[in-house]
Formats: sequence, structure tokens, C-alpha cells
Amino acid sequence: MSEEHLIGRESTVLPGRFGEPLEVTHAVWSRGGGNAAPRRPLFLLLHGWGSNEDDLADMMRYVAPYNDYASLRAPLVLQEAGSGEFGFGVGAYSWFHDCVPAGEDLDRDAYAAAKAVDDWVAAHVPDDRAVVPLGFSQGGLLAIHLLRVHPERYRASVSLSGFLAPGEVPGAAPADDRLPGLHIPVWYSYGQADGVIPKYELYATAAWLEEHTFLTTKSYRGLDHSVSLAEFADLRGWLAVHDIAPGVL
Repeated sequence: MSEEHLIGRESTVLPGRFGEPLEVTHAVWSRGGGNAAPRRPLFLLLHGWGSNEDDLADMMRYVAPYNDYASLRAPLVLQEAGSGEFGFGVGAYSWFHDCVPAGEDLDRDAYAAAKAVDDWVAAHVPDDRAVVPLGFSQGGLLAIHLLRVHPERYRASVSLSGFLAPGEVPGAAPADDRLPGLHIPVWYSYGQADGVIPKYELYATAAWLEEHTFLTTKSYRGLDHSVSLAEFADLRGWLAVHDIAPGVL
């Protein structure tokens, strides 16, 4: 079946059309080229709007210091690395053609980005290696949407302050029907003071995940569109319970 219908209108924020095919070309690996602990699941780190592949790597020492990870750079460029006034810019990137797209635009961009990530995994991670996507904001949506595209490939999923594509465009979330039967463990957490993702979107995401996955969800009083050490501590416990990452003293 042709996927041309998944490509939509021109974006007014970033060059290109919502849903156009993307390719992941940059990644940062943990020690040993991501093969220091091959018997443990590999974390796939997915940053948010305006960030880059270095952003989430630091949190791994709090969450899962004994697991390998690969941290991916989103393909859409907001500011190229080295483009600052003195050539020292760190780079800012996006998975989507807008910060928080909506409706059919979001469906199309979510599918294109998830397909690009899933293709990268197929090309760079052995088929028998367990993979756990972990993302923040846009990356949090992707950590969920990978399950809606290719759920059998992923051991579990972690979405921090993520949101959900509505599923209005046929073919944009092709695995939705078979996802509930797989009972994939998912962690979803967010701040109760999030000023970027509307509260009704956060609640709707949690409700959808409750119906389609083996969900654990938690919200944090006073936390905005960010992460916290308390959240990391709770997530660390969840990872240990699900035998994804060993406990940290």
C-alpha cells in the first residue's frame, strides 16, 4: 500500500511537509559502543523540541547507569551545531515540523519520525537485543508511537511528559489493534504544572495507554514541562521491578 496519503501540507514553522519521510543520521552511544552490557536492554534515547542527542544521556547515570544506550539526534534542524555567533552552538533539532503539532499534522509527523527511528534500530541494533525507547516531550510521544508502529520490537517504553497522536489518519498508527494483546510495560509520567502540554492531553494519553499497554503512570506536584530527581527515583524502581535495569543503591 502506498504511503503517499501520509504526507500532508507544508509546515509554516520548519521547511517541509508534515509526514514527509525522515532519516536518523546521528547518534551518541554509551561506553563500549553500546555493547558494554549486551545482556541488558539497550535504551533508545529520544530528545524533545530544540534539543539534541546529548540531552538525555546525562540522566542515564541516575536512571540506569549499568545499561547501554544510544541517543539519537532528530532529523529536522532548528539550529545546526557550530552555528552560534562564535561557532560554538550545540545544535537544536526537532522530530516534528512544529513544536506540538495537532490533528492530522501530528499523525503524519509521528508516523514519519517513528518509522525513521524504527529503521535506525533495524540497521544498527542486533535483532536479538532488547530495546527500550525512553523519550521526553516530542521524544516521549515517539517512545509511545514506536509501539503503535512496531510493538514486537520493543521490550518496554518510557514516556516523560509525552503526548499522543490522535490516530485520525489511516495507517499512521498501524499496530494499534494488536498492541493491547502484547501487554508491553510502559512508564508514563508528567508534571502537574506542565505549561506546554494541556492537562486534558496528558490525561487522554494516560487513558489511552491504560487501554493499550501494561501502564504505570505518575504525576508530580509543582513540576512543569521538565523532569525531576523524584521522577528518576520512581522510574528507577519501575525498571528494576520489570527486570530492565538493575537496582541502584
